[in-house]
Amino acid sequence: MFVKQMSVFVENTTGRLADITQILADHNIDLMASTIAEAVDYGILRCIVAEPEEAAKVLKAKGFSASVTEVLAVSLENKPGGFNQVLKVLADAGISVGYIYSTIKSQEGEAVIMIKVADPQKAVEVLQANGVKLLAMGDLV
Repeated sequence: MFVKQMSVFVENTTGRLADITQILADHNIDLMASTIAEAVDYGILRCIVAEPEEAAKVLKAKGFSASVTEVLAVSLENKPGGFNQVLKVLADAGISVGYIYSTIKSQEGEAVIMIKVADPQKAVEVLQANGVKLLAMGDLV
């Protein structure tokens, strides 16, 4: 029930993000979700790609610092309060959320949100027990 996420350290210079997306495009690796956390001199690109280990490998070969971790992918009805229900389940179980972001692609009427949580296994258990639809990597490709 986990999705592999790639994180890339990105210098905050003009064109650097375009360099990353060009490398991914050159290797036919699809970018399906992304977010970037910015600081003054650098950012951290977190993204879901079709082949995370391969993407990290090719980016490392081009001098980027890249790693692969796991996040949860939650599918929910795209309506007011839909995401709040998921967050309330996690909060009620005492599970903190580190960060979130949404996908570029989604199904009609649904939103797909990536969630990094402090206790992934417990999060899976409580979300499933509360009828929250979790997606696997194959559901996103």
